[in-house]
Amino acid sequence: MNPVLKLLIDGGSLTVAQLAQVAGLSVAEVEQHLEQLKKDKIFLGWRPVLDLSHEAAAAAAVQAVIEVKLTPERGGGFNRLAERISRFDEVESCHLMSGGYDLLVFVKGPSLQKVAAFVSERLSTIEGVLSTSTHFLLRTYKEQGFMLAGDPGRDARLNVVA
Repeated sequence: MNPVLKLLIDGGSLTVAQLAQVAGLSVAEVEQHLEQLKKDKIFLGWRPVLDLSHEAAAAAAVQAVIEVKLTPERGGGFNRLAERISRFDEVESCHLMSGGYDLLVFVKGPSLQKVAAFVSERLSTIEGVLSTSTHFLLRTYKEQGFMLAGDPGRDARLNVVA
């Protein structure tokens, strides 16, 4: 795998000096801003947007979206269960939702079988979990506002038909 891509996947980021140069600030000013953002719990970490469809090793990971229905707890609602589910290493994000289910959980694993085992053996067996519905991601077209794996021959704008 490309070593720069590996660094990005493993959490590599710009140095404070590079941030300062890009922002037109001193290193000390950037460090102050970062510390304040960390203190305010706004800056939680770095996350690059990568199109891994061209990297076989990185694209081998399986992602799934799981709809989870819960029984709310007296005095705590969904919070304790949502926090417990969020602590699993396989869980990338967990959101409280309105509508037909309570939590939307994004999971990543090395294979379809590992993700399925996580859901059936660990997630669905938690007391308070009523049901799960698992959807496996097959292809990503847009991620965090960035178009991925598009056809370079197509126009960037949508055609308007009158």
